[in-house]
Amino acid sequence: MADAISVSGPITGTDLTLSFETGKLAGQADGAVVARIGDTVVLVAATANRKVREGQDFFPLTVDVEERMYAAGKIPGSFFRREGRATDQATLTARLIDRPLRPSFPDGFRNEVHVVATVLAADQANPHDVLAINAASAALMISGIPFDGPIGAVRLAYSTDGVWLAHPTYDLGDASTFELVVAGRALSEDRDAEVAIMMVEAGGTEKAWEFYAAGAPKVTEEVIAGGLEAAKAWIRESIALQRQLVATAGAKQTIPYDLFVDYASEIYERVVAVGADAIAKANAITAKTQRNDALSAAADEILALLGEEFPEREREVRAAVRSFTKALVRRRIVEDGVRIDGRSPNEIRPLSAEVGVLPAVHGSGLFQRGDTQVLNITTLGMPRMNQLLDTVSPDETKRYIHHYNFPPYSTGETGFMRGPKRREIGHGLLAERALLPVIPSEDEFPYTLRLVSEVLSSNGSTSMASVCASTLSLMDAGVPIKAPVGGIAMGLVYAEGKYTTLTDILGAEDAFGDMDFKVAGTREFVTALQLDTKIDGLPAEVLAQALRQARDARETILDVIAQAIAEPAADVKPNAPKIVSFEIPLDKIGEIIGPKGKVINALQQETGTDIAVDDDGTVGRVTIGAKESSAVDEARRRIQLILEPPSAEVGRVYAGKVVNITKFGAFVNLLPGRDGLLHISRMGGGKRVERVEDVVELGQPVNVIVDDIDPQGKISLSLVDENGQRIGGREQPGETPSEEAGPPSAGRRASFEDEFAAELARDFGDLGPGEVGTGGGERQSRGPRRRGPRR
Repeated sequence: MADAISVSGPITGTDLTLSFETGKLAGQADGAVVARIGDTVVLVAATANRKVREGQDFFPLTVDVEERMYAAGKIPGSFFRREGRATDQATLTARLIDRPLRPSFPDGFRNEVHVVATVLAADQANPHDVLAINAASAALMISGIPFDGPIGAVRLAYSTDGVWLAHPTYDLGDASTFELVVAGRALSEDRDAEVAIMMVEAGGTEKAWEFYAAGAPKVTEEVIAGGLEAAKAWIRESIALQRQLVATAGAKQTIPYDLFVDYASEIYERVVAVGADAIAKANAITAKTQRNDALSAAADEILALLGEEFPEREREVRAAVRSFTKALVRRRIVEDGVRIDGRSPNEIRPLSAEVGVLPAVHGSGLFQRGDTQVLNITTLGMPRMNQLLDTVSPDETKRYIHHYNFPPYSTGETGFMRGPKRREIGHGLLAERALLPVIPSEDEFPYTLRLVSEVLSSNGSTSMASVCASTLSLMDAGVPIKAPVGGIAMGLVYAEGKYTTLTDILGAEDAFGDMDFKVAGTREFVTALQLDTKIDGLPAEVLAQALRQARDARETILDVIAQAIAEPAADVKPNAPKIVSFEIPLDKIGEIIGPKGKVINALQQETGTDIAVDDDGTVGRVTIGAKESSAVDEARRRIQLILEPPSAEVGRVYAGKVVNITKFGAFVNLLPGRDGLLHISRMGGGKRVERVEDVVELGQPVNVIVDDIDPQGKISLSLVDENGQRIGGREQPGETPSEEAGPPSAGRRASFEDEFAAELARDFGDLGPGEVGTGGGERQSRGPRRRGPRR
């Protein structure tokens, strides 16, 4: 086995160490690096195909993240007890790795590259996603695959004191208001070289609103700009350590490769010569469908003119047409300040918002911005409908869920629909993260929330339209969100030494531009952000201008949302479940569930409710749900009677029900949480009874009178008739025993109490004080709950 070569260095401002190791594992990969922070360990292997697939006209980079459950000391929860398809968290991590790596390969490189990150150890404290980005860059740096790196990455958490903290643990991230993942590369090999920001993924935390209410500084556009600048110091540290690894281990010889061009220069020149006017005229059309049709017709016309001159080179001609179209669009924006659809750089397309679009659902909202249209539907459910997470992170459940669907018809195309793709998962999680800080806590609103965004028409930034539609849908459903959230996508064109920031970009502007910058937030603070750039370096003032334009656009969008629905509906829809949740003492859980679930099952059957009992190790929680509020109220009333049961009175007659039969008597339920013993000696009306079943049966209603309540609260009963008269020869309470009867036998009384206690022990187990007549039935206990999956 080969010896490992490793380098390590401290992470400034923390007690952590970042290390890279190579040479020991995965020796047949072109490059393999094991990275470690704390006890979290990730292996990243990079390989490249030496040949280019025939007809390949794009760069085929694939990034996979393999979360092995053994890394966290867990066994997969699936039927086969084996990892299956990638989790949403793994998909998001793969996209985080892909986004800064992809632009760092040479233009025209077509060899297939596969990067695989395997989580080998997860210490449940230090996240693995940012570690994997750094490890992927390091693996490519020593692989011999052409790569313009290194790429450094860091996660920052904004504390409640207003300080950016590097590489926070899960707990530290939960205790912050905002988290920021930043990746970039140095523009030179100098240790203090300027860092070009290439990728940003950020969002508010679940408790952000709570922290803001307590006085924590809000995360504004200015705070984010400061965080991006602060991140550069830790990015430099990672880059320096990767270069140290390359210097120590050495890089492999660069693999042989060719750079391909989409078209020859002479074809481009001829396309411009014969088709410039037609392409310019087509680009002047502001409507998307008509513009695309005109551009397609112009391309066909150019192809017909050049077909004989360049036979069998149709692909190159069409690529040249696209390239000239891109140059024309960019020049028009920079020089004339006019965009594809005729708007100015900071102009938003027409906006509209509606709520209550669909019947029968719990909440719905329709948001449209130009040709982009998204319908969002909210569904409310019981807490037991929380998504169970089977990942290597500490998160076990997820209460607020957002799914995003992007069918082919939304762009006027045909295609296959076979489950969500990576893009759909990523966009859904971005929109989910944007609303997370304003979702009410489970204590305030004890529902599971599932939101689904259906993209009905797409022409730019459907993810941000999903944010707006989610806000509408949630408020329509009566979810008391803390504040409405709006989102907008920004773009950037850099040409002729000039930066032009674009508000509300179209799909074509996204493809032809140099930056895709999505920002979501309330009127007071930012809740989510995503940025990808294609250029080296983004001046601070340019970024600040983009953030200012985004804030102005967000204000406009929030005004439109407020016109549709100013505040959340006062209550959930009539067809939505009515749910209440309240805390109970831990030692009362057994009483509510009852022996083998008898009590809780009876409550559910008799009230028509769905009741869940859970605990976090310190306090219990009961959640009751039903279609009708009256059913919920009745179930809650009965549970409150169990928690604080009314006391039985000696000498009072009760209409009870036989709930258990033993050899020496029957237990009768008098009141919620109160059972008494009807001894066999008091059933026969003065005659001997051989079997209890000869007199009463399980579930039979009976009228009984309370004869006695001992100091331990045990109740002894006698049967009475419909007139309340005792059946049998014993005196009524308060009467003086006859002389013939004599004093009651102490021996008989002791025997009765012994039988009573023994039967309780057999039927209900070892119960604590106040648990007479109930049992410690089954219940769920998952330990302390954490928030949803990490972003």
